[in-house]
Amino acid sequence: MKRRSFIKDVSLLGPALALSACASQNKNKVISSVKSSPKTNLGIALVGLGDYSKDQLAPALQRTERCHLAGIVTGSPDKIPEWQQKYSIKDANVYNYDNMGKIADNDDIDVIYIVLPTALHAEYAIKAAEAGKHVWCEKPMAMTAKDCQSVIDACRKNGVTLSIGYRMMHETNTIELISYRDTKPFGEIKSVNAEACYSGGGPRSWRAIKSMGGGAMYDMGVYTVNGIRYATGLEPVEVLSARHIIDRPELFAEVDETTEYELLMSNGIKATGLASVGKRNNILQVDCESGWYNVSPMQSYYGVSGERSDGHRLDAAIYCQQCLQMDNDALAIMNQTPVRCPGEMGMRDIEIIEGIFKSAATGRSVDVSLT
Repeated sequence: MKRRSFIKDVSLLGPALALSACASQNKNKVISSVKSSPKTNLGIALVGLGDYSKDQLAPALQRTERCHLAGIVTGSPDKIPEWQQKYSIKDANVYNYDNMGKIADNDDIDVIYIVLPTALHAEYAIKAAEAGKHVWCEKPMAMTAKDCQSVIDACRKNGVTLSIGYRMMHETNTIELISYRDTKPFGEIKSVNAEACYSGGGPRSWRAIKSMGGGAMYDMGVYTVNGIRYATGLEPVEVLSARHIIDRPELFAEVDETTEYELLMSNGIKATGLASVGKRNNILQVDCESGWYNVSPMQSYYGVSGERSDGHRLDAAIYCQQCLQMDNDALAIMNQTPVRCPGEMGMRDIEIIEGIFKSAATGRSVDVSLT
């Protein structure tokens, strides 16, 4: 399938992808009135020039159809010449963290994409909203649900869109798996298991620091919580149990190396999750009354494939997940339609993650039902 046609087709699936909590149950409403853009191609400023911006987002923005890399915000002056030369970024579109607010006067930039350590997401997402620019924020949305709400409030107050960087919600095989919760090819869902892991040599830079949002649960666990929710269309009501596992204490002094947990969902079924930076597990498995299906790996940049108990396979597609994510989010801004992954979705995941941390700390179950 040609990429242009694929993006058009996937964009039409937006309403089917909204999680039930964001659509009807959550007390916070999706922003319904936002600033539209008369442009057909939006200028994006990346805030933070770390590995994800350098290796994934900036290259992807050279391939997108509805947006392009227009500016950068960095606290590392030594990175600026390379980025300007490689991507033809004008001097006027280069900012640091202190003068980022001046983007408000720059018509070249329509969207500010926050790609910073988790602990800084809320602060700079709010600054972006106050500059009057649409906000894209990497996952996890923020350290706490309270911070998430502050970002939502700032975007609503300033009339800008807010989208969280859940690229799997734009991935083809994941979209097909989500559709099964409605088509029920094997009857009702009986249980779900989500595991997102990678085997690394140890945490790097800020990922080793608890106060900055380091550790397995924030980094990888958010995929599992979000995956359980979109696979079932249900909300967790209780964290039944959770525990942190440290196999290499010399490397993981203050953050979790592995976290495992069990959730009780709103219809009574149970879901299990595993997040780790010391294991290789990576799967989203759904077991039903008369069969099963999965995707594995569940959250990699490439190679997401799946299978079903009836022999049907979901073959891995070769395309750019970040391209689809950003083009779909840009289209939503231009058309003034809801984004697939609003702030309410990101905040709900953090509410559940906070419950998992509390359960691991106390050894008790924790109520995470929607109020």
